[in-house]
Amino acid sequence: MSAPGLRQKRQALPAFLCRMFAGCGPALAALAGGAAALGLFWWVRTGQGRVDGFIRTVSAPYKRTVSGWVDGLPFSVGESLCALGILALAVLAGLTIAQQLRGKKRLVRRLLALLALAVWIYAGVCALWGVHYYGASFQQNTGLLAQPVSAGQLLATARWFGEGVNRTADEVPRDGNGCFCAGVQQVFDACAGLYDGVTQEYPCLAGPQRRPKRANFSVLMSMAGFTGYIFPYTGEITLNTDCPAVFLPVTVAHETAHQRGVAPEQEANFVAVAACLASGQPLYEYSGWLFGWLHLSNALYRVDPAAYGELWAGLCPAAQADLLANNAYWARFEGPVREAAESTYNGFLQSYGQELGMQSYGACVDLLVARYCPRAK
Repeated sequence: MSAPGLRQKRQALPAFLCRMFAGCGPALAALAGGAAALGLFWWVRTGQGRVDGFIRTVSAPYKRTVSGWVDGLPFSVGESLCALGILALAVLAGLTIAQQLRGKKRLVRRLLALLALAVWIYAGVCALWGVHYYGASFQQNTGLLAQPVSAGQLLATARWFGEGVNRTADEVPRDGNGCFCAGVQQVFDACAGLYDGVTQEYPCLAGPQRRPKRANFSVLMSMAGFTGYIFPYTGEITLNTDCPAVFLPVTVAHETAHQRGVAPEQEANFVAVAACLASGQPLYEYSGWLFGWLHLSNALYRVDPAAYGELWAGLCPAAQADLLANNAYWARFEGPVREAAESTYNGFLQSYGQELGMQSYGACVDLLVARYCPRAK
């Protein structure tokens, strides 16, 4: 090709780009602003002093205020916003396709606008939730530190939790099959003052009481393997109410721990168990005992299967029925959808420096042993 031909192509390229990005100035500016916001977050998280100051003056006050505004509503604002967002994306996609077919070239502009919106949403999640992974942890605030544990300590603590399970199993309502059958509203009503007991021991967990919300799309949450979540923009707790109710109380306590600034999953699991055991509410006490026993026994199984068998045999029939029913429910949802959802969330956790990812849910065992093993002896 001759040199003039090359020059013509080079001259045509900027004109093509100008036509492609015509009218995209606002979207490009919004994208640049979102990138700057993310950059600010990445800078803030490099210093714990800056992180703690941001949480104390911005993130925590924002969530306390907004969660108070929406607390009285009978539905989850966070879930509703997610549903409306998905609906809006579907409508926008259809409209864009129709306009493209009619010759109105708006695809690039809208894609850039959606990218800018996604960046800003993610920056908001980082500011209102991700920042908590870099602040002072529950262990730092309380001095209760996870330490390596021996098989003997693990067995002693698991046995002690088993005793608690057996002691409280008959204090909760049960159906004809002997399984836990407390209603969702009964569980929600019983959460008043849930953290009063545990905050006496750990004052850093103090915070305003907020009501949990039912998820209207609970089955979809089960398909993804989730039992609950906190929505960063409203500070609401939204719970899966389709899965067996036996662990609903401890899930309320777990999400409340997140609501009160405990971000790492292993710490939130420990706090949930501690709150349930100190709650004085039979539904929550039993759920907390059983949840703690489950994690401790699973850890024991990996190092001493025979001791696990002894533990299982020592569990009362009612508790065994609850665990078997829970396992059967979740087995229905095993498959590629759940695997994809868990893989995505695993990456989300690791993006905030949580190296264990979803395995951190079970890493509460060291904290349970550190706190309760002395009582088990």
